Amino acid sequence: MKKMLIITTISGFLQQFEMNDVSILQGKGYEIHYASNFNNPVYEFDKENLKAQGIILHQIDIQKSPLCIRQNLAALRQICRILKEEQISVLHCHNPMGGVLGRIAALRMPRRQLYVLYTAHGFHFYRKGPVLHWLLYYPVEYLLAKRTDTLITINKEDYCRARKFHSRHESKVFKIPGVGVDTKRFQPQAEIRKEMRRQLAVADDTFYILSVGELNHNKNHEVIMRAVAKLKDDRIHYGICGNGYHGEYLKNLAKELGIEKQVTLFGFRNDIPRVLQCADCFAFPSLREGLGIAALEAMASGIPMLTSDCRGTREYMQDGVTGYVCHSGKEEEYAELIRKIMRHTQKKGIMAEACRKIAIQFDVSETDKIMRKVYEQLPL
Repeated sequence: MKKMLIITTISGFLQQFEMNDVSILQGKGYEIHYASNFNNPVYEFDKENLKAQGIILHQIDIQKSPLCIRQNLAALRQICRILKEEQISVLHCHNPMGGVLGRIAALRMPRRQLYVLYTAHGFHFYRKGPVLHWLLYYPVEYLLAKRTDTLITINKEDYCRARKFHSRHESKVFKIPGVGVDTKRFQPQAEIRKEMRRQLAVADDTFYILSVGELNHNKNHEVIMRAVAKLKDDRIHYGICGNGYHGEYLKNLAKELGIEKQVTLFGFRNDIPRVLQCADCFAFPSLREGLGIAALEAMASGIPMLTSDCRGTREYMQDGVTGYVCHSGKEEEYAELIRKIMRHTQKKGIMAEACRKIAIQFDVSETDKIMRKVYEQLPL
């Protein structure tokens, strides 16, 4: 049987985003192996469920940070062992460190025996990005592209750049609309708005801002909290769904700003389609995004958007149409845009319709069409 090894840094990543791909591959006769650090789930993760679906799991010590040299060297050795012992014929890497370690391991395998795919969920180097990122990450990606048979990108900027440095004649570069949004699962459901507001203790006259994403520096939830504090309006509430190392910092910041009663950190939730229904605005102030699946899920749910101006959000945001884009990235501008959405309630329905229309272009079915073409390139 043909065997594919999928590598991710975060163990819940496969179950959260890649199960459609697994289904396509299993339909093509592949035995799926999955290597990740199962001690770093972030997303909901169920080992037994994956095993029941015929996926063979491999624990590796991979870490998100390239500074964790000892653990990542151990992970590299573990990947090499899996490739050899399991006689893997296709390797598909995800996440930056998964892409680096997987492809370095591939260098030690005979090229004719291992076909390598890498899905770049947003290069760490990008237009107007930090110079240090360009110095560190660009040379690595440029060199590793030479050991990548198929490179998959999720935004226009990365796609154009990948076409330039991915120079092997037989290599392929594809662009997909992210991992895809299930627009049947994420859609407007006005009938459950009151129910969810009651469950979350949100008053009818509260202007509810919601964010969904890992609690880290890049997601930049802090700027929305500071904007809420500036507005000095206790009718505004900010809810954040997600886990991460920034959680304690955000709790303390809310107290420091005097808005602890206006901020709720929900932690991880598996009912996001329902939680979204109680939102008046979805805030997505990330400093960097490859695309931003959480934002697209909110758009599919018909929620007016408030986003940063970054590589990912430029793929779908239309300023003044789907919501508002904060170009300066400053809390003062975010505060003014929140005030603007609150004032112009008559535009909510128009924005909701525009959001839904654009989100459909990123439906999971569109991603599946392209991924089937990608997998047609795999060796028989």
